[in-house]
Amino acid sequence: MRLFKLTMPCIAAVAFLLTVCQATGSTMNSRSPKHEVRAVWLTTIGGLDWPHTYARTAAAAALQKRELCEILDRLKEANVNTVLFQTRIRGTMIYPSAMEPWDGCLSGQPGLSPGYDALQFAIDECHKRGMELHAWVVTIPIGKWNGMGCQKIRRRHPGLVHKIGDEGYLDPGKPATAEYLAQICREITTNYDVDGIHLDYIRYPENWKPRPEGYIGRSNITRIVRQVYNTVKTEKPWVKVSCSPIGKYSDLALYDSYGWNAYAKVYQDAQSWLREGIMDALFPMLYFRGNQFYPFALDWKENSNGRIISAGLGIYFLSDKEKDWDIEVIKREMNVLRSNGLGHAYFRSKFFTDNTKGVFDFAKDDIDRYPALVPPMTWLSDALPKGPTRLSVKRMADSDRLSWGGAKDMSTGPYLTYNIYASETYPVDIADARNILAANLRDSNATIPLAAEGAFVNYAVTAVDRFGNESLPLCTKPNVPAMVRSTYLGNDGNWLALPDKGKTLDAEFVAIETPQGGLLCTRPYDGPKADISSLPEGVYVLKSLNSKGITHRLGHFIIRRQRGMTTDNKLTSGREDCRWPHFGRDGKPSGL
Repeated sequence: MRLFKLTMPCIAAVAFLLTVCQATGSTMNSRSPKHEVRAVWLTTIGGLDWPHTYARTAAAAALQKRELCEILDRLKEANVNTVLFQTRIRGTMIYPSAMEPWDGCLSGQPGLSPGYDALQFAIDECHKRGMELHAWVVTIPIGKWNGMGCQKIRRRHPGLVHKIGDEGYLDPGKPATAEYLAQICREITTNYDVDGIHLDYIRYPENWKPRPEGYIGRSNITRIVRQVYNTVKTEKPWVKVSCSPIGKYSDLALYDSYGWNAYAKVYQDAQSWLREGIMDALFPMLYFRGNQFYPFALDWKENSNGRIISAGLGIYFLSDKEKDWDIEVIKREMNVLRSNGLGHAYFRSKFFTDNTKGVFDFAKDDIDRYPALVPPMTWLSDALPKGPTRLSVKRMADSDRLSWGGAKDMSTGPYLTYNIYASETYPVDIADARNILAANLRDSNATIPLAAEGAFVNYAVTAVDRFGNESLPLCTKPNVPAMVRSTYLGNDGNWLALPDKGKTLDAEFVAIETPQGGLLCTRPYDGPKADISSLPEGVYVLKSLNSKGITHRLGHFIIRRQRGMTTDNKLTSGREDCRWPHFGRDGKPSGL
């Protein structure tokens, strides 16, 4: 007999499946959301995602750090905003812990320090990129019975460890297990500026013997969750507590879980954790497809109790060494999640950054082309910060230098971060994700290169507290100087008006580049115009090019065929005017 109610009315089910059928491989015609969790699990166990080398010298540690920075740069390029960073592995850590030994993934030898604090380094690098870092804590499994982590716990807490085969597990039925795991999370929360604590494997192993009654098993796991949550919130209430439950909560009225579900199989009553308020976010491991994915994803959404739900995507199944899924499976799942207000999380980082079957390109160039902010935790605090009262913009030859001040935190958090928005229209619409220029800046100043952001002429800055609450914007004054507009060269979408070479310019060609400096094409510089009909809509840099390869910048131009362009160097209005195209790593815009 079930102790909860699971319903999915036929009308709702039919409507949902119609949504699935309408979702195609390209992004649906829904506005890119301003708030959405876009996460990735970054594993450290065995160096699966990172690190790929051992740190036994200072030079090797520096290489390890560079590897991680390259991964984070790649994630930032695809607008990932949350990194679930594996911190506790199997009774072992990637930071200097007073409770458990070093894992061997960093130095190559369990118990040996790599010479630096990997968790602190990862936090700093994520924050530099405006991304959140959540410390991923593997809870119940503690590794091989004779492994260093398991041995130390058995010596210190002999009554807590349960053996299955040659593996050790903390016993969820022991109240001391909840206290032990809570203290681990306290250590991380107290000592580090993490944005979240992410609990993994917070469940009974499916082969646990003797198996407790369902209500007892669920009560044991819930006790751990409750104690971890309360401990973290006592230290820092703004730190998110989340977990990754089994992807299917339980059988649905119309769809069977076929015996693999959170509630009955492994005793994770995750939906009740949301109702009780002892979980801020869930990342259900929905590593399925078809009717084993869509209805269960909607079930999490319908029972979210206003909390954050970000569905885990099994992108590792795209690999030909796994299940060799077609990329269309993931594309369709991402589109359906978007249309139903759920975030997405990739398992795992390497399959994403390796662009397995084009999943990275799809995220970067299509569905996640524009940034998104992590949703605020309004159930914990909803007081908006007082926004900046001073904003200045100093125009330089190749950049705008912004600085601001006067913001005030109205929460219990330790500091504010800042978001910058920009658009051609005034006032800047901060509700439009396409106008997000930078997010979660730690400093109260920024330099915006005009070569990359020259189309923006109005700025807005907001303050954000640690709960995610955002202040009202402070905008720059309208009426941009004429010199800004005069740098744009006129075109009609097919032909670009070329400036007169005069008597001194010896260029034979013009070069058309991306704002980042990637060469796209050249055109003869022998008349008043150049053919640009093959270029997609977006913003470009025009340079002269002589026979010696010397270039000079002639200006910028914007192609906007849908709204049209005038040929007198004036830009037409419209929200689309204020965004640049998204460029690939080769410097080419999408669609070229």
